[in-house]
Amino acid sequence: MKNRMYYFLLPVYLFVVGFVLIVNGVFTGQVTSLSNLMINMIFLLLIGILFLISFFSFNRLNRMTDKLLSETDKIYKAYDDGNHNLWEIYRSKKKIFEDDVLDDAFNRYQKKMNSFQTKHGLMGRCDIEDYFTDDMINQTGMNYYNSAISGTMTGLGILGTFIGLSIGLGSFNGNDIYTISDNVGPLLDGMKVAFHTSVYGILFSLVFQFAYRSLMADAYDKLHEFLDSFRECVEPAINNTDDNTKAMLVYQANMANSMKQMLELLRGEAREQAESLDRMAQNFAAKLEDSLGADFDRLGLTLQKACSAQETYADNYCTMAETTKELLQANRVLQRALEETMDRQETMAQQLKEQTERIDATCSTINEEISNQLYTYAETHDM
Repeated sequence: MKNRMYYFLLPVYLFVVGFVLIVNGVFTGQVTSLSNLMINMIFLLLIGILFLISFFSFNRLNRMTDKLLSETDKIYKAYDDGNHNLWEIYRSKKKIFEDDVLDDAFNRYQKKMNSFQTKHGLMGRCDIEDYFTDDMINQTGMNYYNSAISGTMTGLGILGTFIGLSIGLGSFNGNDIYTISDNVGPLLDGMKVAFHTSVYGILFSLVFQFAYRSLMADAYDKLHEFLDSFRECVEPAINNTDDNTKAMLVYQANMANSMKQMLELLRGEAREQAESLDRMAQNFAAKLEDSLGADFDRLGLTLQKACSAQETYADNYCTMAETTKELLQANRVLQRALEETMDRQETMAQQLKEQTERIDATCSTINEEISNQLYTYAETHDM
């Protein structure tokens, strides 16, 4: 919704112009002082030109902030419909606002955010408020120009006062009571110029200051509404170190399970090999003894020693399996410790977020108090 408070300047300006023309007798055809009329018209023309420039800047600011407000409504509507983050939609979207200033700022934000994109996700981000700033509002609304208009109006009123007094005193050249009475008329004409310029200079200053402050406050509110909606519904989350730690722990657990299965398989195969070797040795000795009739006791003892060594090998594998179990248990303890660490980090992050919000609220309060004090100072200075 556009802020049209500055439209009130037009009827005020037309009223002052009509008042000056009536006072100087233009509509009745009885112009008492042509110089008085000319000075007032010149001053009103200058004021009209200043107002016209301000009108263009106000209209441009209104159009831009309306684009921001419209996009804010679209963001909230899309988020309510899908109930998910909208960054994938806005990541490569062009001409979002259909406004050169806003689109240029958002394109620069997109390029910076895309530079943080990796195959593992978004590893960082920048703040949207770094690109959509109060300075952008000030430049579009020509704050450097419009903030000086109020003082300029007052200055023109004071200048007209001195010009009117100079004209009146310049025509006052009486030396006695008789000539003085003849020069009272020109003196009063000069005082009319001084009085009229002072009145409408101060009137324009007050009205313009009120309209200008109302317009800028409305523009700042629309900008902050857009920033809040963007941070809430569009700004993406980054892939932090906690996610990487969780992935590493899952990988370690899978590797440990694989090692356990492999050791159990090896232990079973070692025992089967020892038993098979023992049977083969006994069968071989029996066949040799039957066929050759020789005494193979020594050979049997040697083979039994080989079987014992094979059993020792199997026991060593069992010991390795137990050691691996202990390693898995230690790994689980480490995993739980890391999970507790991540929980504490999340708690600390929440506390930091709450502290940041309290600091932001405090800064906003201080900013409002400083703004009020600066406004009071400016009003006092103008008075």
